[in-house]
Amino acid sequence: MINKKIDLNCDMGEAFGAWPMGNDSVLMELISSANIACGFHAGDATIMRKTAQLAIEKNVAVGAHPAFPDLQGFGRRNMQLSPQEVYDICVYQIGAMFGTVRALGGKLHHVKPHGALYNMAAKDAALAKAIAQATKAIHPDLILYGLSGSHLITEAEKIGLRTASEVFADRTYQNDGSLTPRTQANAMIESTQEAVNQVIMMIEKQAVISTEGKEVGLKADTVCIHGDGIHAVEFARELRNTLLGRNIFIETIK
Repeated sequence: MINKKIDLNCDMGEAFGAWPMGNDSVLMELISSANIACGFHAGDATIMRKTAQLAIEKNVAVGAHPAFPDLQGFGRRNMQLSPQEVYDICVYQIGAMFGTVRALGGKLHHVKPHGALYNMAAKDAALAKAIAQATKAIHPDLILYGLSGSHLITEAEKIGLRTASEVFADRTYQNDGSLTPRTQANAMIESTQEAVNQVIMMIEKQAVISTEGKEVGLKADTVCIHGDGIHAVEFARELRNTLLGRNIFIETIK
């Protein structure tokens, strides 16, 4: 079997004050990139620092995870912000993460928008351009993580940013390559084996089967696994072991 490599990323640092979320310390052993909440949908200054420190200690790439200002909705509700406002909130959040990591002696690696901001920008070129410009304004070497085949990728490439085409382990897909909205009953894949099988197909065949049974082409540079599920650690461990067993190595995007 031909050796391949893939980046495994996970959304982290989503605790807030006294409220815990996820099992970052264990998951950090299983991934290669961490997307750390920047305070708008979750996280706070202390959580940001602690999570970034943990990532640096585990040699995991640190990414900023900017979102709409929506703590109550965990950043998963659409907001009608202008491209200029999206640029501003992204500069604010990415800048905070950039400074936090630098203060720890590390280096910010990438930016991945969160939740509704991510999904809206995937389909809206103006919002995607605003996020890409904000990323480049903080540092031109940052990599923008975006949904494979979406405006997040194309708009970033237009301004010379490096990109990573992202696919999702536990989400279902529509015929156009978009993610099934979380408001729909079949948005999430609950079966570990089914999710693992989907990841293998996305890496080895560069395709996914939509909810309607259509084979949809995509590019897989990085796979997102969610850290806030009940079985997140077990799933991440199973996925990692399966990938390594197929000579698919887990590596941070250089």
